[in-house]
Amino acid sequence: MGVFSFLSDLAGSKKDEDPAAAPAVPAAPAPEAIGRAEGGGMPPAQAPGPAQPSPPQSPSDTPFTPPAAWQAEPMAQPKPETTHDKLEVGPLDPDQTAALQAKIVEVIKTVFDPEIPVDIYELGLIYDIIVDANRNVLVNMTLTSPACPSAQQLPAEVKFKVKNLPEVTDARVEVVWEPAWGKERMSEAAKLTLGFF
Repeated sequence: MGVFSFLSDLAGSKKDEDPAAAPAVPAAPAPEAIGRAEGGGMPPAQAPGPAQPSPPQSPSDTPFTPPAAWQAEPMAQPKPETTHDKLEVGPLDPDQTAALQAKIVEVIKTVFDPEIPVDIYELGLIYDIIVDANRNVLVNMTLTSPACPSAQQLPAEVKFKVKNLPEVTDARVEVVWEPAWGKERMSEAAKLTLGFF
């Protein structure tokens, strides 16, 4: 006996049944025949009525909730302060300032205003360099005008370069507007480069 031998037995029993003995299932009449039997053609199609407006959904009916980034309230909040924004530089330490000032000036001289071919130190934008006993550095600088397009870029670049000196613990840059910058603060080399003679 094979595994599927029951199939052959089932097929044989179907052959033995008398098809005339099976009850006949009446076929469903075609729709056309129903229409003709009632004395007419096809029943007329009903004209669709006016579209019913769907009831307005309240906001609570919709499963969608906007993400928090779409809300204006968090964007109106002030930017959280970081530890570098809170860096407190102690009083000037003469020894540390003397030891590091030349290296700090050297890296500051690599920062250029994109519109002027003179570094910001020669332009006279650096007012003070303060180094405390812990080798934290505070650089007070200004810009050529409050509307300077590099108002964000230049202080960030100064901070990055000064902080990356191996001898410096941390750095902070303050942009000050007093005294106001003027051409007289430029070095002789910068004036010569820019043709102010």
